Amino acid sequence: MTEESAGKTEYYFNTKTQMVEKGRQSSWEHLMGPYDSPEEASNALEIARKRSQAWDDDDRDWRGDDGDED
Repeated sequence: MTEESAGKTEYYFNTKTQMVEKGRQSSWEHLMGPYDSPEEASNALEIARKRSQAWDDDDRDWRGDDGDED
């Protein structure tokens, strides 16, 4: 049983079309998600950018890097 059939609607951001899709309509190769709302899905690229930046910051902290390129 998928989440869709359980009554919860999921939204995806299609990186090829740059459109939000209600439910999984396209190949997984082009989808980001699932998200709980169309608004959240429409911000998928920004959400991913912020998460990536946070992971990069955590990696620098773990390595003890101060950000200087010496």
